[in-house]
Amino acid sequence: MEKAKDQPPRTLCYSAPVRELLRKNARFFLFFTAIAFLLRLFFIWKFRFVAGDSFVYGDIARNWMQHGSYAVTEDGARVPTLIRLPGYPLFLVAVWSIAGIEHYTAVMLVQMFVEAGTCFVVAEMARETAGQRAAKIAFALCACCIFLANYVATPLTETLATFSAALALMAAVKGLKRLRTGGWLRWWLLCGLATAAGVVLRPDGGILLAALGVYLFLWMILVGDGKRILAAGMVVAAIGLAPLVPWTLRNQRALHVFQPLAPRFANNPNEYAPVGFYKWARTWIVEYMSVEDVYWHVPGEEVDVRAIPPRAFDSAAQRQWTYALFRLYNQNQKLTPELDAQFRALAEERIREHPLRYYVELPALRVLDMWLRPRTEALPINSRWWEFRDDPRSSAIGLALGAANLALIVLAILGAVRGNVRFAGLMLVWLVLRSAFLSTLENPEPRYVLECYPAIFVFAAAVFQNEEETSTQGTRR
Repeated sequence: MEKAKDQPPRTLCYSAPVRELLRKNARFFLFFTAIAFLLRLFFIWKFRFVAGDSFVYGDIARNWMQHGSYAVTEDGARVPTLIRLPGYPLFLVAVWSIAGIEHYTAVMLVQMFVEAGTCFVVAEMARETAGQRAAKIAFALCACCIFLANYVATPLTETLATFSAALALMAAVKGLKRLRTGGWLRWWLLCGLATAAGVVLRPDGGILLAALGVYLFLWMILVGDGKRILAAGMVVAAIGLAPLVPWTLRNQRALHVFQPLAPRFANNPNEYAPVGFYKWARTWIVEYMSVEDVYWHVPGEEVDVRAIPPRAFDSAAQRQWTYALFRLYNQNQKLTPELDAQFRALAEERIREHPLRYYVELPALRVLDMWLRPRTEALPINSRWWEFRDDPRSSAIGLALGAANLALIVLAILGAVRGNVRFAGLMLVWLVLRSAFLSTLENPEPRYVLECYPAIFVFAAAVFQNEEETSTQGTRR
């Protein structure tokens, strides 16, 4: 965070204006834009993945279009629901109104263009915070990112949520940079709109709003500009939270509950949430394979107890207790309140014996797994990439993806440590708060950190920023 007096006059810029940057490097941006489209078209053609939550969103959108009811279909009947926020179903409705209902290919193609927009937004954020060279490299990193391209071919919220996060951060950077030079309010209006889009897409979208609030508060305390910072914060908060008002009123009217977001366990008011089982899962799950092998099977599918790793038991008695509970569960694949209470009792015993493990060690390991695991969950390859004998091809792909991801993370850490990224504090607060929230989840899915990658691209690109150019662009902290 820098002193307000260190900010340049309005006529100066930390790098050439974006139009000049694009004009001078037209071939570069055209080339990598083509790469971005070709890569994503390849994933849409070869690795499209429509399953699970995609069909839940699709079911809600179809009922909304055909019957005007925000509902899911159960046993042929429409049941009003609040298990998903309305942002992505609304996106599906918009696309299907033109392309036809359940035209998932059209959804993927639109997401491809949205992600192309993400590349340009990331480049502009890097230009504002690090310089021209960093902008070009950040654009190339985003355009060539397999992890983002993978989710273009999957009808889920990740593509739109990542774009919203990138746009909100970019607008906040521009708003902060122009606090004393004029034109700052319009960028905070855009930041609020982008934040609102993120909030209405996913229940964890509010974390970015919290990160903005924390950073603006620190800025106001350490730098000053109290009135303008307060105004900026109020604008972002008001716009960012505005979509939740009609959603909360709808839930109160249709389902008679106060629910401003989607429920923690994605259950309707009349549905039982097996919180005891989830608590037990948090006492041992640290990696994604346990989510596939056990967590996603409950309820509705039989669980093979051989898939439960030894770390789920602290003693032979606990092993026998756990196996007995799953024998009861496997009889009809239902988790009754009585059985769930037994899982809760088992979880509480494990927590009493090892509180540090439950509250510190396991959450940290889950976050590390989400950040460092090869992102193969939506690809048609073996998720057990480390088992070379069973599938050498999948193992090779998994290692390559893991190495690429690790290299990107290392570069981002180096870029952050070098300290030549302006407003780095904003991006770091976002990364820390997002990771802290993800540590509380019992299902460490790698896709949950994708919204952080715009900031990762900026930090990684800053490593290659020319030192001489950086030194002429103003003070950074």
